[in-house]
Amino acid sequence: MLKQIRYFQSVVRLGSFTAAAEEHFISQSAISQQIRALEDELGTPLLERKKRSFTLTQAGEFFYRKSLVLVADYDNIVRELRKVSGSRGEHLKVGLLKAYSGKEFNSAVSEFTVQFPDVTVEVTHGNHDALYALLRNGELDVVLNDQRRAFSDEYVNIVLDIREYYAEISANSPIAQLDEVEISDLKNTPLILLSSPDQQETESSFYANDLGFQSEIYFTEYIDDALMQVIQGKGFMPIEGSGDAVQTTTKAVRLLRNGKPLIRRYCAFMKVGDTKKYADAFIEILKKQF
Repeated sequence: MLKQIRYFQSVVRLGSFTAAAEEHFISQSAISQQIRALEDELGTPLLERKKRSFTLTQAGEFFYRKSLVLVADYDNIVRELRKVSGSRGEHLKVGLLKAYSGKEFNSAVSEFTVQFPDVTVEVTHGNHDALYALLRNGELDVVLNDQRRAFSDEYVNIVLDIREYYAEISANSPIAQLDEVEISDLKNTPLILLSSPDQQETESSFYANDLGFQSEIYFTEYIDDALMQVIQGKGFMPIEGSGDAVQTTTKAVRLLRNGKPLIRRYCAFMKVGDTKKYADAFIEILKKQF
């Protein structure tokens, strides 16, 4: 009955049998049958069905509210039970690029949790090479990373998004008056990067040799420290996305290299032939967020 209740909650939350069926990877007819079975078990209609829509009956509204508390309590009990028994239960180990700031990953984890409530998603943050090492050694199942080299046939390589680089710079800087700037014109403005000490050499090589930055590089492990340096005009920080600066005290200026926008490809990676349970499902959910 618990699975049927989860189906019912999805139909109500999404307002659609079709959307709920897609969320749970079953057919629309199957989810409809499961909810009718739930109604038979409870002895009362929960939904008043129309041609292409439905409304909750009075009993349905009551059951929906109470079932949300019921399922939340059940999930909490299961988590506590695993702690008591010393069992970790099923889990999916996912790596996330430390510099990634989009909302898509969190949305994917949220949707995955709805579909697979008994699976714990363990997230590891790291720089590009650190995540690849963990994936290669089997310590991660799926990685959201940036592309820094040609794709390898040893991995499932899925391009999720292509984003332009922007320079986040102090609003008081003369450069903030520009809409776009060549990276070569920033050679006298320090480049501020987020990185752990063990990855600084790798990051320096990537930004200097692969992307072509000629600026002196300052490193910090903390975003707040990086922003303080930017606000005070001590350098610029590379960001991706829409070009919206993090604060009104800064300005996002599009970065160009030889007249073309500097881009970053975000990808999902998984080892070819990896049979880790739930990894494929997570990647499919992640793809839908972009």
